[in-house]
Amino acid sequence: MDTQESASVKKPNLGAKVTQVATYYNPRTWKEKGLWWTAGLFLVTYCIIVVVLGVIWSKSPSDFDVRQHALDVAKNNPQKLVPGYVTTATAIRIAETLLDKPGGYLSNDMTPPGVYLDNVPNWEFGVLTELRDLTRSMRTDFSRSQSQSVEDKDLQVAEPQFNYNSESWILPSTESEYRKGIEAMYRYLGRLADDQPQDGQFFTRSDNLSRYLESVEKRLGSLAQNLAASVGQTRFNTSLAGDPSAQQSKPTPDQSQFKTPWTKIDDVFFEARGYTWALVHTLRALEIDFASVLQNKNAVVSLKQIIRELENTQEFIWSPVILNGTGFGMMANHSLIMASYISRANAAIIDLRNLLLQG
Repeated sequence: MDTQESASVKKPNLGAKVTQVATYYNPRTWKEKGLWWTAGLFLVTYCIIVVVLGVIWSKSPSDFDVRQHALDVAKNNPQKLVPGYVTTATAIRIAETLLDKPGGYLSNDMTPPGVYLDNVPNWEFGVLTELRDLTRSMRTDFSRSQSQSVEDKDLQVAEPQFNYNSESWILPSTESEYRKGIEAMYRYLGRLADDQPQDGQFFTRSDNLSRYLESVEKRLGSLAQNLAASVGQTRFNTSLAGDPSAQQSKPTPDQSQFKTPWTKIDDVFFEARGYTWALVHTLRALEIDFASVLQNKNAVVSLKQIIRELENTQEFIWSPVILNGTGFGMMANHSLIMASYISRANAAIIDLRNLLLQG
Protein backbone atom coordinates (compact mmCIF):
# COMPACT_ATOMS: atom_id res chain seq x y z
CA MET A 1 0.00 0.00 0.00
CA ASP A 2 2.87 2.35 0.83
CA THR A 3 4.54 1.57 -2.47
CA GLN A 4 1.37 2.38 -4.39
CA GLU A 5 0.96 5.68 -2.50
CA SER A 6 4.58 6.75 -3.19
CA ALA A 7 4.15 5.95 -6.90
CA SER A 8 1.00 8.02 -7.10
CA VAL A 9 2.83 10.92 -5.45
CA LYS A 10 5.71 10.78 -7.96
CA LYS A 11 3.40 10.53 -11.01
CA PRO A 12 3.19 14.00 -12.66
CA ASN A 13 -0.16 15.67 -12.72
CA LEU A 14 -0.73 16.56 -16.42
CA GLY A 15 -3.68 18.79 -15.67
CA ALA A 16 -1.67 20.84 -13.19
CA LYS A 17 1.11 21.30 -15.71
CA VAL A 18 -1.31 22.51 -18.39
CA THR A 19 -2.87 24.93 -15.92
CA GLN A 20 0.58 26.23 -14.95
CA VAL A 21 1.60 26.86 -18.57
CA ALA A 22 -1.73 28.50 -19.41
CA THR A 23 -1.42 30.74 -16.39
CA TYR A 24 2.12 31.82 -17.39
CA TYR A 25 1.09 32.79 -20.92
CA ASN A 26 -2.11 34.48 -19.82
CA PRO A 27 -2.00 38.18 -20.82
CA ARG A 28 -3.23 39.10 -17.33
CA THR A 29 -0.26 37.31 -15.78
CA TRP A 30 2.17 39.13 -18.10
CA LYS A 31 0.54 42.43 -17.18
CA GLU A 32 0.75 41.71 -13.45
CA LYS A 33 4.47 40.76 -13.70
CA GLY A 34 5.37 43.58 -16.09
CA LEU A 35 6.33 41.19 -18.89
CA TRP A 36 4.28 43.09 -21.47
CA TRP A 37 6.37 46.17 -20.78
CA THR A 38 9.61 44.19 -21.08
CA ALA A 39 8.55 42.53 -24.33
CA GLY A 40 7.35 45.83 -25.78
CA LEU A 41 10.57 47.59 -24.84
CA PHE A 42 12.62 44.82 -26.43
CA LEU A 43 10.55 44.97 -29.63
CA VAL A 44 10.82 48.76 -29.90
CA THR A 45 14.56 48.66 -29.25
CA TYR A 46 15.03 45.94 -31.85
CA CYS A 47 13.05 47.92 -34.45
CA ILE A 48 15.08 51.07 -33.78
CA ILE A 49 18.36 49.16 -34.14
CA VAL A 50 17.20 47.56 -37.38
CA VAL A 51 16.12 50.92 -38.85
CA VAL A 52 19.34 52.67 -37.83
CA LEU A 53 21.48 49.86 -39.25
CA GLY A 54 19.40 49.94 -42.43
CA VAL A 55 20.11 53.67 -42.87
CA ILE A 56 23.84 53.20 -42.23
CA TRP A 57 24.15 50.16 -44.49
CA SER A 58 22.25 51.89 -47.32
CA LYS A 59 24.99 54.50 -47.78
CA SER A 60 27.05 53.88 -50.89
CA PRO A 61 30.82 53.51 -50.39
CA SER A 62 32.88 56.58 -51.18
CA ASP A 63 35.42 56.92 -53.97
CA PHE A 64 39.07 55.97 -53.50
CA ASP A 65 42.30 57.05 -55.17
CA VAL A 66 43.35 54.16 -57.39
CA ARG A 67 47.01 55.23 -57.62
CA GLN A 68 47.35 55.74 -53.87
CA HIS A 69 45.67 52.43 -53.20
CA ALA A 70 48.10 50.69 -55.55
CA LEU A 71 51.00 52.37 -53.74
CA ASP A 72 49.58 51.22 -50.41
CA VAL A 73 49.36 47.66 -51.67
CA ALA A 74 52.91 47.93 -53.02
CA LYS A 75 54.01 49.38 -49.64
CA ASN A 76 54.89 52.75 -51.16
CA ASN A 77 57.39 51.26 -53.60
CA PRO A 78 56.76 52.96 -56.96
CA GLN A 79 59.09 50.49 -58.66
CA LYS A 80 56.44 47.82 -58.25
CA LEU A 81 53.86 49.77 -60.25
CA VAL A 82 54.48 47.81 -63.43
CA PRO A 83 51.87 47.89 -66.24
CA GLY A 84 48.67 46.30 -64.96
CA TYR A 85 49.47 46.74 -61.28
CA VAL A 86 47.05 49.63 -60.69
CA THR A 87 44.23 47.93 -62.62
CA THR A 88 44.67 44.66 -60.71
CA ALA A 89 44.89 46.42 -57.35
CA THR A 90 41.73 48.37 -58.23
CA ALA A 91 39.85 45.19 -59.13
CA ILE A 92 40.84 43.73 -55.76
CA ARG A 93 39.68 46.87 -53.94
CA ILE A 94 36.32 46.78 -55.75
CA ALA A 95 35.82 43.15 -54.72
CA GLU A 96 36.84 43.86 -51.12
CA THR A 97 34.46 46.82 -50.99
CA LEU A 98 31.59 44.50 -51.90
CA LEU A 99 32.39 42.25 -48.94
CA ASP A 100 33.76 44.68 -46.34
CA LYS A 101 31.59 47.81 -46.67
CA PRO A 102 29.27 48.67 -43.72
CA GLY A 103 26.89 45.74 -43.34
CA GLY A 104 29.05 43.53 -45.53
CA TYR A 105 27.63 41.75 -48.55
CA LEU A 106 23.83 42.00 -48.37
CA SER A 107 22.55 40.31 -51.53
CA ASN A 108 22.28 36.95 -49.76
CA ASP A 109 21.09 38.20 -46.34
CA MET A 110 18.14 36.31 -44.87
CA THR A 111 17.54 38.49 -41.77
CA PRO A 112 16.70 42.15 -41.11
CA PRO A 113 17.81 44.72 -41.99
CA GLY A 114 19.61 43.23 -44.99
CA VAL A 115 16.59 41.27 -46.17
CA TYR A 116 14.55 44.42 -46.89
CA LEU A 117 17.32 46.68 -48.25
CA ASP A 118 16.64 46.01 -51.93
CA ASN A 119 18.54 49.06 -53.22
CA VAL A 120 21.85 47.88 -51.77
CA PRO A 121 21.72 44.41 -53.37
CA ASN A 122 20.96 46.03 -56.73
CA TRP A 123 23.94 48.37 -56.26
CA GLU A 124 26.05 45.32 -55.39
CA PHE A 125 24.89 43.50 -58.52
CA GLY A 126 25.90 46.46 -60.68
CA VAL A 127 29.36 46.52 -59.09
CA LEU A 128 29.63 42.76 -59.47
CA THR A 129 28.73 42.98 -63.17
CA GLU A 130 31.61 45.38 -63.83
CA LEU A 131 33.98 43.25 -61.71
CA ARG A 132 33.04 40.16 -63.72
CA ASP A 133 33.59 41.99 -67.03
CA LEU A 134 36.98 43.26 -65.86
CA THR A 135 38.27 39.91 -64.61
CA ARG A 136 37.05 38.24 -67.81
CA SER A 137 39.00 40.76 -69.88
CA MET A 138 42.04 40.29 -67.67
CA ARG A 139 41.88 36.54 -68.20
CA THR A 140 41.17 36.54 -71.94
CA ASP A 141 42.92 39.71 -73.15
CA PHE A 142 45.08 41.76 -70.81
CA SER A 143 47.17 38.84 -69.51
CA ARG A 144 47.66 37.20 -72.93
CA SER A 145 49.94 38.32 -75.76
CA GLN A 146 48.12 36.45 -78.54
CA SER A 147 45.03 34.29 -79.07
CA GLN A 148 47.16 31.12 -78.87
CA SER A 149 48.91 32.08 -75.64
CA VAL A 150 48.26 30.26 -72.36
CA GLU A 151 45.85 31.71 -69.79
CA ASP A 152 47.20 32.93 -66.48
CA LYS A 153 46.82 30.23 -63.82
CA ASP A 154 45.49 32.55 -61.10
CA LEU A 155 43.11 34.46 -63.35
CA GLN A 156 41.73 31.07 -64.38
CA VAL A 157 40.68 30.71 -60.74
CA ALA A 158 39.59 34.28 -60.05
CA GLU A 159 37.28 34.82 -63.02
CA PRO A 160 34.90 31.88 -62.35
CA GLN A 161 34.93 32.57 -58.59
CA PHE A 162 33.40 36.01 -59.15
CA ASN A 163 30.77 34.41 -61.40
CA TYR A 164 29.50 32.26 -58.54
CA ASN A 165 25.84 32.63 -57.55
CA SER A 166 25.47 36.10 -56.00
CA GLU A 167 22.65 35.07 -53.65
CA SER A 168 23.99 31.87 -52.08
CA TRP A 169 23.99 32.17 -48.29
CA ILE A 170 25.12 28.69 -47.23
CA LEU A 171 27.28 25.76 -48.34
CA PRO A 172 29.21 27.48 -49.81
CA SER A 173 28.33 31.09 -49.21
CA THR A 174 28.84 33.78 -51.84
CA GLU A 175 31.31 35.59 -49.59
CA SER A 176 33.57 32.55 -49.21
CA GLU A 177 33.70 32.00 -52.98
CA TYR A 178 34.46 35.65 -53.70
CA ARG A 179 37.22 35.58 -51.06
CA LYS A 180 38.86 32.79 -53.03
CA GLY A 181 38.72 34.98 -56.11
CA ILE A 182 40.35 37.85 -54.21
CA GLU A 183 43.11 35.56 -52.99
CA ALA A 184 43.78 34.45 -56.57
CA MET A 185 43.93 38.09 -57.68
CA TYR A 186 46.47 38.84 -54.95
CA ARG A 187 48.62 35.95 -56.19
CA TYR A 188 48.45 37.31 -59.73
CA LEU A 189 49.31 40.79 -58.47
CA GLY A 190 52.35 39.43 -56.63
CA ARG A 191 53.59 37.66 -59.74
CA LEU A 192 53.18 40.82 -61.82
CA ALA A 193 55.73 42.66 -59.71
CA ASP A 194 58.24 39.88 -58.95
CA ASP A 195 61.54 39.27 -60.76
CA GLN A 196 60.53 35.97 -62.33
CA PRO A 197 60.47 36.22 -66.16
CA GLN A 198 57.35 35.02 -67.97
CA ASP A 199 55.55 34.68 -64.62
CA GLY A 200 52.54 36.98 -64.63
CA GLN A 201 51.99 39.41 -67.49
CA PHE A 202 49.72 42.35 -68.33
CA PHE A 203 49.91 43.63 -71.89
CA THR A 204 48.91 47.27 -72.42
CA ARG A 205 48.01 47.17 -76.10
CA SER A 206 45.41 49.25 -77.88
CA ASP A 207 43.53 46.19 -79.17
CA ASN A 208 43.24 44.79 -75.62
CA LEU A 209 41.83 48.05 -74.33
CA SER A 210 39.47 48.32 -77.28
CA ARG A 211 38.01 44.86 -76.65
CA TYR A 212 37.38 45.69 -73.00
CA LEU A 213 35.72 48.98 -73.94
CA GLU A 214 33.51 47.09 -76.39
CA SER A 215 32.00 45.11 -73.49
CA VAL A 216 31.59 48.34 -71.51
CA GLU A 217 29.84 49.92 -74.48
CA LYS A 218 27.25 47.14 -74.56
CA ARG A 219 26.65 47.30 -70.80
CA LEU A 220 26.14 51.06 -70.84
CA GLY A 221 23.83 50.83 -73.84
CA SER A 222 21.64 48.28 -72.07
CA LEU A 223 21.56 50.30 -68.84
CA ALA A 224 20.64 53.49 -70.71
CA GLN A 225 17.74 51.74 -72.44
CA ASN A 226 16.43 50.25 -69.20
CA LEU A 227 16.66 53.62 -67.45
CA ALA A 228 14.89 55.43 -70.29
CA ALA A 229 12.06 52.87 -70.15
CA SER A 230 11.02 54.32 -66.78
CA VAL A 231 8.56 56.58 -68.64
CA GLY A 232 7.72 54.09 -71.36
CA GLN A 233 9.10 53.99 -74.88
CA THR A 234 7.97 52.83 -78.29
CA ARG A 235 11.01 51.44 -80.10
CA PHE A 236 11.48 50.40 -83.69
CA ASN A 237 12.94 46.98 -84.33
CA THR A 238 16.49 47.61 -85.60
CA SER A 239 17.81 44.11 -84.92
CA LEU A 240 18.53 43.35 -88.60
CA ALA A 241 19.32 46.87 -89.76
CA GLY A 242 22.37 47.27 -91.98
CA ASP A 243 22.63 43.65 -93.12
CA PRO A 244 20.17 42.54 -95.85
CA SER A 245 21.17 38.87 -95.43
CA ALA A 246 20.69 38.81 -91.64
CA GLN A 247 18.05 36.55 -90.11
CA GLN A 248 16.60 35.93 -86.67
CA SER A 249 15.16 32.84 -85.04
CA LYS A 250 11.71 34.29 -84.24
CA PRO A 251 9.65 37.06 -85.86
CA THR A 252 9.27 40.29 -83.92
CA PRO A 253 6.94 43.28 -84.47
CA ASP A 254 8.20 46.41 -86.21
CA GLN A 255 7.50 48.45 -83.08
CA SER A 256 7.41 47.44 -79.42
CA GLN A 257 6.38 49.18 -76.21
CA PHE A 258 8.85 49.08 -73.31
CA LYS A 259 8.10 50.33 -69.81
CA THR A 260 9.83 49.47 -66.56
CA PRO A 261 7.31 48.46 -63.82
CA TRP A 262 7.15 51.12 -61.14
CA THR A 263 8.28 48.56 -58.52
CA LYS A 264 11.51 48.00 -60.49
CA ILE A 265 12.47 51.60 -61.28
CA ASP A 266 14.69 52.05 -58.22
CA ASP A 267 16.21 48.59 -58.81
CA VAL A 268 17.36 49.56 -62.31
CA PHE A 269 18.60 52.93 -61.05
CA PHE A 270 20.79 51.51 -58.29
CA GLU A 271 22.13 48.74 -60.49
CA ALA A 272 23.28 51.42 -62.94
CA ARG A 273 24.72 53.48 -60.10
CA GLY A 274 26.69 50.49 -58.80
CA TYR A 275 28.02 49.58 -62.25
CA THR A 276 29.16 53.13 -62.99
CA TRP A 277 30.78 53.42 -59.52
CA ALA A 278 32.97 50.42 -60.29
CA LEU A 279 33.55 51.51 -63.88
CA VAL A 280 34.80 54.96 -62.86
CA HIS A 281 37.54 53.38 -60.73
CA THR A 282 38.43 50.87 -63.42
CA LEU A 283 38.81 53.56 -66.08
CA ARG A 284 40.95 55.67 -63.74
CA ALA A 285 43.23 52.67 -63.27
CA LEU A 286 43.35 51.95 -67.02
CA GLU A 287 44.24 55.59 -67.63
CA ILE A 288 47.39 55.03 -65.57
CA ASP A 289 48.34 51.60 -66.90
CA PHE A 290 47.61 52.46 -70.56
CA ALA A 291 49.12 55.96 -70.37
CA SER A 292 51.64 55.36 -73.16
CA VAL A 293 48.99 53.84 -75.47
CA LEU A 294 46.55 56.68 -74.85
CA GLN A 295 49.22 59.31 -75.39
CA ASN A 296 50.34 57.67 -78.62
CA LYS A 297 46.74 57.73 -79.89
CA ASN A 298 46.17 61.26 -78.52
CA ALA A 299 43.24 59.82 -76.59
CA VAL A 300 44.01 60.84 -73.00
CA VAL A 301 41.48 63.68 -73.04
CA SER A 302 38.84 61.40 -74.52
CA LEU A 303 39.16 58.97 -71.62
CA LYS A 304 39.14 61.81 -69.11
CA GLN A 305 35.87 63.07 -70.58
CA ILE A 306 34.32 59.60 -70.22
CA ILE A 307 35.38 59.50 -66.58
CA ARG A 308 33.95 62.98 -66.03
CA GLU A 309 30.57 61.97 -67.43
CA LEU A 310 30.47 58.83 -65.27
CA GLU A 311 31.45 60.77 -62.15
CA ASN A 312 28.21 62.73 -62.55
CA THR A 313 26.27 59.50 -61.96
CA GLN A 314 27.65 59.40 -58.41
CA GLU A 315 26.32 62.77 -57.29
CA PHE A 316 24.50 62.87 -53.96
CA ILE A 317 20.80 61.99 -54.17
CA TRP A 318 18.86 64.65 -52.24
CA SER A 319 15.49 62.96 -52.58
CA PRO A 320 14.63 60.17 -50.09
CA VAL A 321 13.09 58.17 -52.98
CA ILE A 322 13.91 57.77 -56.67
CA LEU A 323 11.51 60.09 -58.47
CA ASN A 324 9.89 59.07 -61.74
CA GLY A 325 8.32 62.18 -63.24
CA THR A 326 7.42 62.39 -66.90
CA GLY A 327 9.96 63.65 -69.40
CA PHE A 328 8.93 67.34 -69.36
CA GLY A 329 6.72 67.24 -66.26
CA MET A 330 6.97 69.23 -63.04
CA MET A 331 8.61 66.37 -61.12
CA ALA A 332 12.18 65.21 -61.72
CA ASN A 333 12.97 61.83 -63.24
CA HIS A 334 16.17 60.46 -61.75
CA SER A 335 16.29 57.55 -64.19
CA LEU A 336 16.32 59.85 -67.23
CA ILE A 337 19.06 61.98 -65.70
CA MET A 338 21.16 58.88 -65.07
CA ALA A 339 20.43 57.66 -68.61
CA SER A 340 21.63 61.00 -69.99
CA TYR A 341 25.02 60.75 -68.27
CA ILE A 342 25.44 57.11 -69.26
CA SER A 343 24.46 57.75 -72.89
CA ARG A 344 26.98 60.57 -73.20
CA ALA A 345 29.70 58.39 -71.69
CA ASN A 346 28.73 55.57 -74.04
CA ALA A 347 28.97 57.85 -77.10
CA ALA A 348 32.42 58.99 -75.95
CA ILE A 349 33.52 55.35 -75.54
CA ILE A 350 32.52 54.64 -79.15
CA ASP A 351 34.69 57.57 -80.27
CA LEU A 352 37.57 56.37 -78.07
CA ARG A 353 37.41 52.89 -79.55
CA ASN A 354 37.59 54.37 -83.03
CA LEU A 355 40.72 56.26 -82.02
CA LEU A 356 42.31 53.14 -80.59
CA LEU A 357 41.59 51.09 -83.70
CA GLN A 358 43.15 53.67 -86.01
CA GLY A 359 46.71 53.04 -87.13
